[in-house]
Amino acid sequence: MTTVSPDFLLLRMQASRRETRHHLDLVLRQIAARAERVTVTQKAKSSGRTHKRSGSRWTPSDERLFQSHLHALEFRRRGEIEVLSRKLARQDAAIAVLKARLEPHADVNGSELLPWFIGQSPDSSS
Repeated sequence: MTTVSPDFLLLRMQASRRETRHHLDLVLRQIAARAERVTVTQKAKSSGRTHKRSGSRWTPSDERLFQSHLHALEFRRRGEIEVLSRKLARQDAAIAVLKARLEPHADVNGSELLPWFIGQSPDSSS
């Protein structure tokens, strides 16, 4: 059986975390883009204008409509968002634990302290 270097393991974990974060960001961008398209379409249909490109101002009521569409779409995809968010939190915790294990133990003066199991038992005094 081969052992994996802790540094290599940390790099793999960080790459996996970046992928998860990218996927979550992608989902959120898709939701925002869809909410904007629905808002613009609904605004164009309700205004009764003959020229679709004229008067393309974003009003406070449009923003409220956009936010309501955004919340509705986020609610529909909440399962996917929650799964990715929980996975991201687990990955962050695992990375933090591994980083803590890889860092040398230092005392207040900055000199390295060896763990008790290297060289002596915890019961023996120096």
